[in-house]
Amino acid sequence: MSASIDVIDERREALRLAAVKRYDILDTPPDGSFDRIAAIAARRFRTPIAIISIVDHDRIWFKSHHGLDVTEIERLPGLCSSAIMSNASYALTDASLDPRSLANPLVAGDFGLRFYAAAPLTTHEGFNLGTLCVLDFQPRDLDEAAMADLTDLASVVMDQLELRRASRQAVSHADLMSREIDHRVANSLQFVSSLLAMQSRAPGLMDASAQLQIAANRVAAVAQVHRNFYAEPGQDIEAFAFLRRLCADLSDALDRPIRVEGAEAPLPSAAVQSLGLIANELITNAAKYGKGEIDVEYRLVNGVYDLCVANDGPPLPEGFDPRTSSGLGMKVVVSLTAQLGGTLACKQKDSGNGARFKLTFPRP
Repeated sequence: MSASIDVIDERREALRLAAVKRYDILDTPPDGSFDRIAAIAARRFRTPIAIISIVDHDRIWFKSHHGLDVTEIERLPGLCSSAIMSNASYALTDASLDPRSLANPLVAGDFGLRFYAAAPLTTHEGFNLGTLCVLDFQPRDLDEAAMADLTDLASVVMDQLELRRASRQAVSHADLMSREIDHRVANSLQFVSSLLAMQSRAPGLMDASAQLQIAANRVAAVAQVHRNFYAEPGQDIEAFAFLRRLCADLSDALDRPIRVEGAEAPLPSAAVQSLGLIANELITNAAKYGKGEIDVEYRLVNGVYDLCVANDGPPLPEGFDPRTSSGLGMKVVVSLTAQLGGTLACKQKDSGNGARFKLTFPRP
């Protein structure tokens, strides 16, 4: 039974030390906020010493040490090490008479400690990082109101630790977002560069003005994709809502009605970018070669994502294959389909007029 308890304690201590590491407080420079709290504690209890301690695996480090020049001590003789074993406040009114502290070197040795009171610094998960404690060389009595004040001051210390941890996380998150934005911009610029290079090699080039207009339209399509979604790195995006917004933009730009049907099926942001660019090319082609309303459908069926774009108008040329098409727009669609690990099929609409393109792909 004792061995089992020891194992549980070791596991709990490992988790506690992991919490200490998460707060990243050990060996940090002096901080006026913590020093003021320690000074207030010393005044409140009229003690010469007040300490904010963090208990490491082999030492007790002092974040603030009012009335004491020492910055850390070994863990084994430390009263703070005992105080973190419980979530309750801990008090020794006369350490020289208390069985818990008779053999402690701080009591039995030259230091001559007689009074010690501590409140643990407890995280939201219930781990004690250390203590706020007050010490004296004379015995003292301590009532419940005083212990409540010490506990409240310990809570203020934890508020400061939580605030600093949240600030570090916010800075880290902002840095991650900045790098993600740089990555997206670089990818978009590379995509635009590839589009322009492919366009320069396209057969049957028109005059420069027309070519510039086509290039401008494709660059605008990339901008439309970015304008229509905002997400954190790795976060899924509501792709159906995104497509509805994108189609509303395209409907205005192309002056063509676009009907969007389907259901929500979220996707990672990188996949939504490819999906949006494919939709843009298929819808632009539908407006160019078809007539009337353009139909767009997006669904998740049996774990597979489907995007369909259909239009009325002339039927597809006999033997049409997107993979061998010379059109730049279709080359872009085929390339992005491959990036998604999907397939692209096309056929006449059921009515016999117009075309229906269907992109099918698994979750990336």
